[in-house]
Amino acid sequence: MSGLIARKVGMSRVFLPSGETVPVTYLSVEPNVVVRTKTKEKDGYDAVVLGVRPKTWKSRKGKEHVRYAVQKEWKVESLDGLEPGKTLTAEALPAETLVTVTGVSKGKGFQGVMRRHHFAGGPATHGSHFKREPGSVGMRQQPGRIFKGHRMAGHMGHETVTITHRPVVVADMERGVIAIKGPVPGPNGSTVFVTKEDSPDSTAKS
Repeated sequence: MSGLIARKVGMSRVFLPSGETVPVTYLSVEPNVVVRTKTKEKDGYDAVVLGVRPKTWKSRKGKEHVRYAVQKEWKVESLDGLEPGKTLTAEALPAETLVTVTGVSKGKGFQGVMRRHHFAGGPATHGSHFKREPGSVGMRQQPGRIFKGHRMAGHMGHETVTITHRPVVVADMERGVIAIKGPVPGPNGSTVFVTKEDSPDSTAKS
């Protein structure tokens, strides 16, 4: 399996057998249901669409419908054993597996240049009129405008962030929880997408 949909629980630390302490982020892997598949014959590539948190309801005619709160598509090399309706768990991500995690970072609203871009600011002494402002932007008659992308105050956070090459330190199959080394983007309770990376051996063979 290429990846799974998970929910961020929070951060902690794990002691390795060598005595080293490693910061980890715990992720709760909910039952991932194969919603539908895509094939090379019809779509040009093989892929599987996973969904979590299903909600069912019946129409007036009594037909049952299912809607998943979160869905995500992953390309796969083979669709064997990935028929629609099958449930995938944390067993697809055992310990020592390298993964890529994608999530939405915490939103911090409108922030100034000191917090958003780490500007130094002006002197904090008495009498100074230059405190936490951005200062001059350096634009005169030519070109007579601000260049796009100039570092200024604005919205901070709430962006899609991807971290790569993170090992799975702990994998609790019974509870459906895995621990990934280091921080993971997003607040606690947010949804993240965990993609399994190819091992160095398989990459070297290909």
